[in-house]
Amino acid sequence: MKMNKIPTVNQLIKKLDRAFSLFIRLRDSDENGSCTCITCGKTAFWKEMQCGHYIGRRHMQTRYEELNTAAQCPWCNGFMEGRHFIFRQRLAERHGEEAVKRIEALAQIPGGLNRELLNYLILTYQAKVKKLKKEKGL
Repeated sequence: MKMNKIPTVNQLIKKLDRAFSLFIRLRDSDENGSCTCITCGKTAFWKEMQCGHYIGRRHMQTRYEELNTAAQCPWCNGFMEGRHFIFRQRLAERHGEEAVKRIEALAQIPGGLNRELLNYLILTYQAKVKKLKKEKGL
């Protein structure tokens, strides 16, 4: 009899990254599924965009912080290494300077995510993705 293996924390993080990225790109898309890159303004279908982070993903306290993320084109997110100065300016315009400062402070707090929280976040973002796809007809 084959036993079900318990996923590792890294496997759970990978699964959560996928669900969270889908959510952010869908959240930032319009009713036609188009997203605008936060840093350069390029518009593309949500599946062609990426989930950009102002504070890098290595900071676990802000990795899944919705205010820290936005749809970003692959050029800006990858080749231009996130264009953090512009990213920060746009976040401050959208959410206010205090919100950006809160994200910056949160990134300085050490810590990780446990298996229970990761599983909860996976289910949460999978449900949010499903809801947004239905609402937007995508």
